[in-house]
Amino acid sequence: MNLKDKHNHHYRRALRVRKRLRRVADGYWRVNIFRSHQHIYAQVIDDKAAKTMVVANDFQIKAKTGLTKSQKAFMVGQLLGQRLKKIKSPAKVVIDKGGYSYHGRVAALVEGLRQEGIKV
Repeated sequence: MNLKDKHNHHYRRALRVRKRLRRVADGYWRVNIFRSHQHIYAQVIDDKAAKTMVVANDFQIKAKTGLTKSQKAFMVGQLLGQRLKKIKSPAKVVIDKGGYSYHGRVAALVEGLRQEGIKV
């Protein structure tokens, strides 16, 4: 599989996840997750208003040294949860993991959200 095929496969998976979310997520905000090789980013999107409500990434974490990427992702989830509590958010959010599998850094980020009391 060459690079172009990998990109297309990932893009198709991401669209499949978002299509499923549209059916389920009416009235909920969407947590969009992007991960690169070194960093992880998350944003909460209100699809009805077409606005990004809250953003968090691992650049905003103070203690960067000595942490694994999964630990940073967990802390990003906690930071996102704290910011969501400050604004008026729905009782539940849905996770848009894009084309990524639900393990490793993606799962750690969601666990950080749950620890802050956000229902996923």
